[in-house]
Amino acid sequence: MTDRQHRLVLVQRAYTRQGRSAVVVLEGWDAAGKGGLIRRIAWATDPRALRVWSIGAPADGERREHWMQRFWQRVPRSGEIAVFDRSWYGRVLVERVEQLTEEAAWRRGYAEINQFEQTLTDEGVRLVKLFLDISMETQFERFRARFDDPTKRWKLTEEDLRNRARWEEYEKAHKDMLKHCSPPAAPWVTIDANHKRTARIAAFDAIIEAIGRDVDVEPPEALPLIKAFFDGR
Repeated sequence: MTDRQHRLVLVQRAYTRQGRSAVVVLEGWDAAGKGGLIRRIAWATDPRALRVWSIGAPADGERREHWMQRFWQRVPRSGEIAVFDRSWYGRVLVERVEQLTEEAAWRRGYAEINQFEQTLTDEGVRLVKLFLDISMETQFERFRARFDDPTKRWKLTEEDLRNRARWEEYEKAHKDMLKHCSPPAAPWVTIDANHKRTARIAAFDAIIEAIGRDVDVEPPEALPLIKAFFDGR
């Protein structure tokens, strides 16, 4: 894992020097390991050029705007990498399953999402989307581990249990999301996350492949004046 973290650092430094930007989208089941993966990305990278967005329900002010507006506001600036812990896909996942949005609206969401992502990639933003997939049994084991550990029990919520009770509905929504929103320019990568370490390695590989492709990570030569200054010492 350490060598992959080092490679990600090289890619991030190249992005900073070259003014590139990238978006990493993480979706998946509750307890699939999104938080652990984000921590390992954050440990390895420069926080000044990393933005992590944890997406929940929209704030009151955001409800009065177009539903995509809050995501446009979080698009990374030049030289930055943004990681989304859940994302605009909530429109076709939780809003669909929990009936928070009318059916016509969430069905329209597939096309709106594809258009949004096409605009990002057309503007040169690298986009990698990872779906962390686990079995119902694995989720139960991880929920149990959280419950048994007083320092982690706070992470287990009633909402987690309600979502689990609607497993089949979320499973259908996940399948439709992967089917309708995986164009060549922004395909989904499904990660088998039943084993945490293997999943993290696969996720790092997918991220580095997507955002590091054709990126020159070699450090630049020193500027002539700076080189002359140190050569003369």
